[in-house]
Amino acid sequence: MSAERKTSAFRIALLLSVVLLFAFFNLGLYSILTRRLGNNFSGASQAKMVDVGRYLPFEADSDLARVESSLKLTDDLPVLDGAAALVPVYASVVDAVYPEGCVTFEGGTFSDDNYYGENFAPDSKMQYKNTVRGYKAVVDGDTDLFFCAAPGEEQKAYAEEQGVELVYEPIGKEAFVFFVNSKNPVDDLTVGQIRGIYGGTYTNWKQVGGTNRPINPVARLEGSGSQSAMNAFMGDTPYAKKTPLALFGGAVGYSFRYYFEDMVGNSKVKMLSLNGVYPSAEHIRTGEYPVVAQFYAVYRADNPNPNVKKLADWLRSDEGQALIEGCGYVGL
Repeated sequence: MSAERKTSAFRIALLLSVVLLFAFFNLGLYSILTRRLGNNFSGASQAKMVDVGRYLPFEADSDLARVESSLKLTDDLPVLDGAAALVPVYASVVDAVYPEGCVTFEGGTFSDDNYYGENFAPDSKMQYKNTVRGYKAVVDGDTDLFFCAAPGEEQKAYAEEQGVELVYEPIGKEAFVFFVNSKNPVDDLTVGQIRGIYGGTYTNWKQVGGTNRPINPVARLEGSGSQSAMNAFMGDTPYAKKTPLALFGGAVGYSFRYYFEDMVGNSKVKMLSLNGVYPSAEHIRTGEYPVVAQFYAVYRADNPNPNVKKLADWLRSDEGQALIEGCGYVGL
């Protein structure tokens, strides 16, 4: 055999060897990782946006709490905005207290300028910027009354930088919940186990009573209401850096009960009990569920509109609390 033919045969053999090597590598990867994690519960934390169109005031088919209100505002109407989880609350407030015609909803599509896919006209008394942009709007004076969970460090810092004092009026209570895919056999975790998962102590579901699957602890956007609540929940426990393997594991996520259960509603995921207590409205009311947080109506202390304080006080009245309960939350 000539030297040229030997070289050609060697190249073919080398090419076949490389192909076989990659084939065996991919087969091994599938057997060791992909097949083992095929049922990996990772759909537990898929992002879902709120359809604000479901909660428009003065629409007969809107999903609102409709209560009789002795407070009726006709002028100097405060601009209301809030977090996604509290859209039903402040939309119901507008429906109960404001005159018809004060809300102009234009709809919209997702874009760089319209992060949440929901547009209201600039002069509409109901807006929707969600937590991160909404806190800024109330500090800047574009929003009069903002409905939200407790602020994060970024929101506090921004208000201080602008020299703005914010008033936080508690108006209701809500459970901070953790959820997984419905196929995950784990139904209950302790507070310590959750902190251990996000702190890196537990990295596999079998360590907390589940199957042999890596845990994928999913976080939320910094500055969001859910992430601020999670930071408070973790306390002094630092977050661990997620391992590459975790990305293929079974997810665990977190949010507020009403947002998860009534607004997003996904049969493929389930809420977990915490310390053996399920996050029902009754367990929130009695304080048995271990992670209950207040939510607030927030406004600038120097807001000159007298109706802002009047509306905040009404929310804490019997009528306002009936509206809170009617929305599916737990009153004070």
